[in-house]
Amino acid sequence: MFFYPAVDGLLMVPDFVRKLEEKVKALEYELKNELPKEIQRARELGDLSENAEYHAAKERQDLVSSQLRTLKERLASVRMIDFSKIRRDAVGLGSTVKVFDTETEEESVYELVASEDADAANGKISTTSPIGRALINKVDGDVSEVITPGGRKELEILEFRTIHDKVAEAAD
Repeated sequence: MFFYPAVDGLLMVPDFVRKLEEKVKALEYELKNELPKEIQRARELGDLSENAEYHAAKERQDLVSSQLRTLKERLASVRMIDFSKIRRDAVGLGSTVKVFDTETEEESVYELVASEDADAANGKISTTSPIGRALINKVDGDVSEVITPGGRKELEILEFRTIHDKVAEAAD
C-alpha cells in the first residue's frame, strides 16, 4: 500500500489512491470468491452449451479480469507519483480551488483529482481536463484563460488549499 508522508510522522493515503486500492480488492474478491461459485452452480445445471447462467458468469469473469488488469496498471502508475513533490505554494493534484468566472461573475469551487475520480457535476475535475490544466501551478490572484466545450472562460483564483494543507488539517 502506498502512503503519503504527512506532518509529525503521521502517514495518510490520498483518497484517490485509497479508492483505487478498494476497487482492486473488491474485484479480486469477486474474481476469486464469488464468480467461481457462480460458475460451479451454473455447471451443476447441466449442458454447458445451452446454459445461459454459465455463459453469463464466464463473460462476467472475463470482464472483471480485464477491469482488474486495467486498475492494477493505473494503481501502479499512481504509486509512482511522489506526492511530497507536489507544490505546497500553488494549485496541484488534490487541491481545492475557489475561482471567480470574470464572464459570468460567479464563484465556483473545484477539486483537482485523478481522472478516475472526476465528477464535474460535483466539482471534482481531472487535472487533465481543460479547467484542471488551466488551474495547475496557479496561485491566489492569478487569472487563467481556458477554452471549454461551453466556450472561453477567464478564471481568477480566489483561494486554494493544497493536498498538503488537507493532510495537515486531518492530522490535527
